[in-house]
Parts: sequence; structure tokens; C-alpha cells
Amino acid sequence: MASKFFEHFLRIARAMTDAYRGGKSLWDEADGFFYDVLHLPDGGNVPLKVRSLVGLIPLLAVETLEHELVESLPAFKRRLTWFFENRVYLRDSGNVACVKDKGHHARRLLAIVNRERLIRTLKPMLDENEFLSEYGIRSVSKFHKENPYKFHVDGQTHTISYQPAESESGLFGGNSNWRGPIWFPINYLLIESLQKFDHYYGDSLKVECPTGSGHMLTLGEVATELSHRLVKMFLRNGDSERPIYGDQNTFQQDPHWRDLILFNEYFHGDNGAGLGASHQTGWTGLVAKLIQQSGG
Repeated sequence: MASKFFEHFLRIARAMTDAYRGGKSLWDEADGFFYDVLHLPDGGNVPLKVRSLVGLIPLLAVETLEHELVESLPAFKRRLTWFFENRVYLRDSGNVACVKDKGHHARRLLAIVNRERLIRTLKPMLDENEFLSEYGIRSVSKFHKENPYKFHVDGQTHTISYQPAESESGLFGGNSNWRGPIWFPINYLLIESLQKFDHYYGDSLKVECPTGSGHMLTLGEVATELSHRLVKMFLRNGDSERPIYGDQNTFQQDPHWRDLILFNEYFHGDNGAGLGASHQTGWTGLVAKLIQQSGG
């Protein structure tokens, strides 16, 4: 079972990152980012160059294998070795992380992105002028505020811009927005993935956080920084106000309400105000885990 999933993972990774059999890689080498690709009826492919969570989701496909675990599974280890030695694209393309290379404490890495592509993808993700908000990772880069993406088809123009709060479109009833706000579950998964990459690379890999700041952090430290930004939405700031309540004075000041914490569906990409459903504890409640990790 493990061998089967391992092989499927590698084949999907190749399909995403390597143009073969007439396909098109989702990775854009010039931009250093993953994009959606629209497959047309005539067989053509058009990359949709929107800097969104689409380009960060590949970071979530990561797992580390402990040396002791691999050694305890000789059949899996034999299949892993055979697959690497007999599938040339794993050795020569360099498009996916090489599972044969041993990292910190001889761990193995399964990941869509190799070291170079990981660093390049993290650059816009950790840029405060793009994805990195004071309160977490935005669902669309702030770059599109001044540079909206436009797609022309059948005489119509479709536009995607950065919208940090409620959707400006009537799609889905107008109450759903993946065009800028901070979504807690994706942020949580990004933090977990950074921790897994750090488990493999350790101190050998540091990135600038925030981008352009000159501060070099390990990926574990970046995960901690993102955790602190997310938790900060729920804590009182210097004005004794919680960012999640925005300009709602009753929740900010009234002693009967100010300590009743809501778990909103998503959050304003710039000021952290809670939006959407107010009791989305199914995923926003994950903030408790981040607090626990920080305390530990």
C-alpha cells in the first residue's frame, strides 16, 4: 500500500512539474510560481497567471521519512530504490525533491518542490507586498490590487483583483471570497508543511522573512512567525482591541461582550477583521493548536 501511494505521488508530481506527453507544466520558470492552466477544446493550454493560493498549495504535498522507518520496511525500501534507479526523470529533471538525498538525521523527503523551487515560491509568499499580511497569508497576492489579472474569452473579459474583505462579485450569493482574505485552514496547513520541510532541511536552509527585510530564518522559525501573526488576530493590541472585531465597538469595549471570542470563517487580508460566518470553529478553532504549540 505504501509503495502504491509512493508511486502515485511521484507520477502526479511529474505531471505537475514537467511538460511531457504534450502536456504543460504548472510551474512557471520565469516567475518562479505555480499557476492554473486552462486546457482548451482545441488542445491548447493557457496558463492563468493569477498569484493565488493555487501557487502555494503544492507546498502542502510534503512528508518526511525517518531513516529508522525506511530501514524497518525492506520491501518498501527496495521499491523506492528501484523506482529511483529506473525512472530517469526522477534523477535528471530535478523538478521534484529527490527522495534519495538524505537530509537532517538521514531523513528522506517526499515533496512536489525541490529546494530551489521551494525558496522561489516562498519569496512572494513571505512578501508583505504580496501574500504576507500582518495577520497571516492572503488568498490572493496584494500585487493584483494595482495589477488585476484579466482573461479574455468569447468576447468577454473576466477580472481577478485583490479584494481583502467581502467579495465584490455576486458569485456564490456574494458571501464567499477567495480573492484576498486570510483563510485559517490553508494557513494552518502551510505552517505544518514548513515544519515538515524544516524537519528535513534543519539549519541548512534559511529564507528571508519578511522578503526584503534581511532577516534570515529557518523554515521552522518562519512557521512560528506565521503562527504568531494568526494568533495576533485574537489578542488585544496596544489599543486594547482585538483585530478580529474590527470597528464593532460592542465587541471591542462592552464588558459583557469583549471577552466572548468568535471564530470567523475568514479574515480581512489587511486588518484581520473577522468576516463570513461567526462560529466556524471547525477550522478557525485550529488557533488553539497554534497557541498550544507556541506555549510548548
